[in-house]
Amino acid sequence: MMKTTVADIIEVMELFAPSRLAEEWDNVGLQIGDKNWPVQTIWIALDPTPDVVKDACRNGVDLLITHHPLIFRPLKSINFSMPLGSIIQMASQHRVAIFSAHTNLDNAMDGLNDVLARRIGLIDLKVLGNAQKDEMFKLVVYVPIEYEQDVITSFFETKAGEIGTYSCCSFRSKGKGTFKPGPLSKPFVGKIGEISHTDEVRIETVVRKNDLTGVIDHVRKNHPYETMAYDVYPLLTSEDTHGSGRIGKLDKSMNLTSFAASIKTKLGIDTIKVAGNPDLIIKTVAVCSGSGSSLVNHFVTSGAQVYVSGDLGYHDARTVEAENLGLIDIGHFASEHLIVDVLANRLDKILSKTGIDVKIEAYKLEKEPFMVL
Repeated sequence: MMKTTVADIIEVMELFAPSRLAEEWDNVGLQIGDKNWPVQTIWIALDPTPDVVKDACRNGVDLLITHHPLIFRPLKSINFSMPLGSIIQMASQHRVAIFSAHTNLDNAMDGLNDVLARRIGLIDLKVLGNAQKDEMFKLVVYVPIEYEQDVITSFFETKAGEIGTYSCCSFRSKGKGTFKPGPLSKPFVGKIGEISHTDEVRIETVVRKNDLTGVIDHVRKNHPYETMAYDVYPLLTSEDTHGSGRIGKLDKSMNLTSFAASIKTKLGIDTIKVAGNPDLIIKTVAVCSGSGSSLVNHFVTSGAQVYVSGDLGYHDARTVEAENLGLIDIGHFASEHLIVDVLANRLDKILSKTGIDVKIEAYKLEKEPFMVL
C-alpha cells in the first residue's frame, strides 16, 4: 500500500479550493515542509499560531491545514527567537508541514463565503464582489489510432480536462483524415505529393485559458505528426460561482434587530456590532467572511439591505448609515472559524472515498482573541 504524502492532500484540496482563485496579494499553498513527506495525521485550524503549531508537534501531526497563511510577505530573515521563526523551527524539527487555503477557500464555490451565508439563513446565493470567470476553451487534437493512448496520456499529465471536481475528462471519436504532404515536408506517413487517407482519432477536452499554451506544447511533444492538427474553440462561460463575498435572500423578511439576534443564535456568538435603523426591514443580505471593508461599496450598490462581515470600521458604519442601510460586524474570528469543522468533515469524506487512510481532526482549542469587558 502506497504512503499518502503531502502532495496527495494538496491535490485533493485543489479540488474544492483551487489556488488559482486566491487574490493576487495572498500567499496560499504549502508554507513549510516537503510535498514528499508522508501524512498519517492532519489537523485543521484557523490560524498557525505558536500554540497551535506547538500542540501539533506534541501530538505527532504530519500536516496542519490552516485558513490563514503563516507567511504573507517575503521574509528578510528567520529569527528563531521571534514568533514566526519559532514556528518555522518547530515545524521543521518535527516535520510538520503547514498548508494554507485562504482567499481561494473564501472565493470558491461552496467555500467559506457560501458556508457563512447558508449558516445565517441565506438562499439564492450570488457573488457580491468581483466574480471570477474561468475562461474555457475546447481543445481538439487529431492523432493516428496507434498513438491514441500516448497522446491521451500526455493530455492527462497537464491541467487539461478539469470539469468541476472531476479531472481527466475527454471525449474520443474515430474518423478518416486526409492530407497531402508538400515538397518540403517530412511526413510521418504517406508520400510527398500524394493524398493519404489515414484512420485517426479525434480527442477533445476542455482547457482554461491560462493553461492552453502549456497544454498544446506538451501534447505536441508526444504527437507523431510533423505538424500536429488541432482546433481551439472558445466556450461560453457558465454563471459566475467564484468570487469574493456573497449576496442572498432570507425566506422571510425581518427587521435589523431581529436579524442580528438570529445571527447571534445561529453562529453561537455572544456579542456583535450593529449600525443602522433597528426597524430597517431586511430581505436581501450581503456577506463577506473575514475583513469586509473592501466590499462595502459593492454592498451599497448591490440592492441588499444589510452587510454582514468582520473588521468593519467607524467610517464603514457611517457610509452605510448615510445610505439608510444596515451593517452587522460579527468579528473576524466568528465569520471564519466555522470553516474548521466544515473543512475537516469535507476532507475526511473525500479522502475516505478515494481510499486514502489518514486521521483528520478539527483543532478545538482556538478562541476569539478579543475580550469584551
